[in-house]
Amino acid sequence: MIVSTLETNLDWQAALRAIQAATDHASVLGIRIHVAVVDRAGLDLAFLSMNGAFLHSADIARDKAYTAASFGFPTGQWLQVLGDNERLRIGIPARERLVVFGGGLPVLLDGQRIGGIGVSGGSEEQDEACAEAGLRAMLG
Repeated sequence: MIVSTLETNLDWQAALRAIQAATDHASVLGIRIHVAVVDRAGLDLAFLSMNGAFLHSADIARDKAYTAASFGFPTGQWLQVLGDNERLRIGIPARERLVVFGGGLPVLLDGQRIGGIGVSGGSEEQDEACAEAGLRAMLG
């Protein structure tokens, strides 16, 4: 369920559904992941580490969710957004917490950014697939 107030916000129940679906998909793929769900302000709603997931991937998952929530597009699209602009390609990725590879998806409802989900631990494609499974469970 997504709670509707003056602004639409994600609730913790939706975040938990997303975490469950993402980790279920990771199990099917045979990988171990970390998955994070944040609200519109980038604050943690839910986080889970599967046993055996790579240690450094924990912060990457959080940062993917934060990046997707803050900009409103998938983290895997950053290189397209940066294009050939050399200054942007150097400066933007140097920003703390900004991730420019796949696995982070914004949570959008009626075109409004209400959060983000980030997954890390597999390949870019696997992380993205797990995040998509979580997003479907959250909004489905």
